[in-house]
Amino acid sequence: MFASFAAAYFISAALRTVTATMAPLLTQEFSLQARDLGLLSGGYFLGFAALQIPLGTWLDRFGPKRVILIMLTIAVFGCAVFATAHSFYGLLAARFLCGLGVSVCLMAPLTAYRRWFNPETQLRANSWMLMTGSLGMLCATLPVQAALPVLGWRGIFWVISGLVVLCMLLIAIFVPAWLQANKDKPYQPIGTKKSGDDVIWRNPYFSQMVPIGFVIYGGMIAIQTLWAGPWMTRVAGYTPGEAAGGLFAINFAMLLNYLTWGWINPKLAAKGWTAVRLIRLGLPISLLLLPLTVWIATDIPLALGLSIPIWLVWIFYFLTTSFVSLAQPAVGMAFPSHMAGRALTAYNLVIFMGVFTVQWGIGLGIDLFLWLGLEGTRAYQAAFGVFWLCCLASYAHFWRASKAARG
Repeated sequence: MFASFAAAYFISAALRTVTATMAPLLTQEFSLQARDLGLLSGGYFLGFAALQIPLGTWLDRFGPKRVILIMLTIAVFGCAVFATAHSFYGLLAARFLCGLGVSVCLMAPLTAYRRWFNPETQLRANSWMLMTGSLGMLCATLPVQAALPVLGWRGIFWVISGLVVLCMLLIAIFVPAWLQANKDKPYQPIGTKKSGDDVIWRNPYFSQMVPIGFVIYGGMIAIQTLWAGPWMTRVAGYTPGEAAGGLFAINFAMLLNYLTWGWINPKLAAKGWTAVRLIRLGLPISLLLLPLTVWIATDIPLALGLSIPIWLVWIFYFLTTSFVSLAQPAVGMAFPSHMAGRALTAYNLVIFMGVFTVQWGIGLGIDLFLWLGLEGTRAYQAAFGVFWLCCLASYAHFWRASKAARG
């Protein structure tokens, strides 16, 4: 069951990142500016966020298996549209459809795990699902870069559509039916749609996690899946191949990171290290590293012709920011199991609206600062500086709310 869900999430994560690898080709073929590139990549996340609220109700009521099979059909269609698009707006519509189709690929398994696994195993399963996502993003870097001369970017999307169909087959065979597996835990409505939403959105634990989910978690994904690539090519002066290598290293590091989280999370939980405590202590390191990374901008020269590559500096930022990933399973476990789908998708909406906003916002910021007269590197640094200020504000809200909750 885990492997079937993980295969679908692998494809979902690869679709997130693949435009970062293809960015130089798409920019050249469609004459894209920074804001266009940000909107194109963000369109995936906008589609991802569009159905999160109804998806929660569908998952709780009809179960992960039925919902994910229906949604992946849309993803197959979105990949086909992208492969045949001949304009920027065609690409944008296809990215939206892809995001719509794979929007349930993490929420479906997390909803299932909430009912079928104990709390410690849920933490491990969540981290290992994220590890699978990192593997998908890994395969969207150097392997895609190597396949581009052979298949072209259109051919790659045809291959992805075929892999989605294969995932659907695995899920149909290996994932249990919801009602048969949960006869003792039937679907329980939580009042009207409005009152049901209020139960989640007005929950103090949920609300303290919202700003860091939107800005910091969403921003981490936004940079990892898009802006790390253009940073290496346009600021650090990397070739597309070198940038793909840097993205490969970043995603491989995140794969190992989530593998490690999966091993140690149950042990930390058993010793009283809650998600809130870990986030409160870990995120300040990330908030110190981000401005340092932005200020460094490019490779750091050392003696004897050696240097520290900028992608390695970015890796340290991503590793320390990954503390915020603990918020997602923690939110799911803060509510009864019959509300898990709705709680998880509500928080997923927060995260992916944040990804869309940050991806497009950084692109708009870069174009704005270029228009104001800053040269390329300074425009990127200024846009990322604004993002850093937003991160500080979101962490301040989280810190105050968690401190009040302890009191």
